[in-house]
Amino acid sequence: MKELELYIHIPFCVKKCNYCDFLSAPADEQSQAAYMEGLKREIAFYGKLFGSPAISTIYIGGGTPSWMQEEYIEGMMEEVCRSFHIRQDAEITIECNPGTLTKAKLMCYRKVGINRLSIGLQSADDEELKLLGRIHTYEQFLRNYELARECGFSNINIDLMDSLPGQTVEKFYQTLRKTLWLVPEHLSCYSLSIEMGTPFYDLYKFDVVKLHAGIHPEELPTEDTVYQIGKMTKDLLAESGYLQYEISNYAKKGYACRHNIGYWKRKEYLGVGLGASSFIQETRYSNKKDLQEYIEASYDICGQEFTDSQSGKYIYGTNLHETAYEIVRNAQMEEFMFLGFRMTDGIEKSRFYQAFGLTVDFVYRDAIQKLQEEGMLIETPTRLRLTEQGMDLNNYVAGHFLF
Repeated sequence: MKELELYIHIPFCVKKCNYCDFLSAPADEQSQAAYMEGLKREIAFYGKLFGSPAISTIYIGGGTPSWMQEEYIEGMMEEVCRSFHIRQDAEITIECNPGTLTKAKLMCYRKVGINRLSIGLQSADDEELKLLGRIHTYEQFLRNYELARECGFSNINIDLMDSLPGQTVEKFYQTLRKTLWLVPEHLSCYSLSIEMGTPFYDLYKFDVVKLHAGIHPEELPTEDTVYQIGKMTKDLLAESGYLQYEISNYAKKGYACRHNIGYWKRKEYLGVGLGASSFIQETRYSNKKDLQEYIEASYDICGQEFTDSQSGKYIYGTNLHETAYEIVRNAQMEEFMFLGFRMTDGIEKSRFYQAFGLTVDFVYRDAIQKLQEEGMLIETPTRLRLTEQGMDLNNYVAGHFLF
């Protein structure tokens, strides 16, 4: 098998944040130990099944992977190195939450080859952190960040969240200024999304309805405020030497996240762990989401056939999978376009032709022409990319490329 990216899911956290709809929850020591053993069994299984393929990037996400004791991460990474061929220049990221990092953990990460940290700050305002349900203060984040630098980490991303209830442009500006003072290599700036099943949905669902209806919300920022926050963020980060390479991501030169770029360019990836997704040979797989079912299945991993609901074809998977479906040709083209347009560089026409044997102009001529006329899209002989307005209205643009 050719080169893959690897995603590893650690579903445990100290407590679930008020906005979080990810597959994560607190767990006792016994559950953590049983899960990590199951995870190692899954890693070893795929190493044998795929013949120890080359791995270009690894992303350890969650949950809060940095909550785990360092022995668990060390044992897991040892299994990864036994089961796969890790490229010498591989980018290996672990997600961290302030308040969970120690010097012992950070030195362990260095020892096992982890070379990139993604730290979830979210806000530099303690009142906003309390509102979000975060377990840390800004001061704790600062101590953890400084400790990471002392331990030799030279590639650090900081996650920030904007458009919070009651947040103004000035408030987020202050968070950005405090963050930029630390000179991280990468920044991810996401707007709050209110998801069903979260405490925030219960609190702000009527504001969400008002926003969709064009009515002024009571606590959530207005559409105009959200736009102003986004504009200020782009301008300030550009002035500070950060290149916006994707809708929500900014990096110093040479520090764009290779793992995420792989997702947007539809590179094949293997996901291991609870609820993890994989993309292999134009097929998407999703692992079981029940912790006990996952652990039990990991003791005897074996092949399992799935019936594609659309085509009726049989798809080969494993008993760890919950779903598996083949991506048909039209859907492949759609994904190529809407994922590609997340990046500021846009879409390389030659890659589309290599993938589908057709020119992008032939398949999407009407959509391209319409979006150009609306000032959303720029076409060059080799590329299609969105204008600043097009990036702001990315979902609107993506809708034009659906069959």
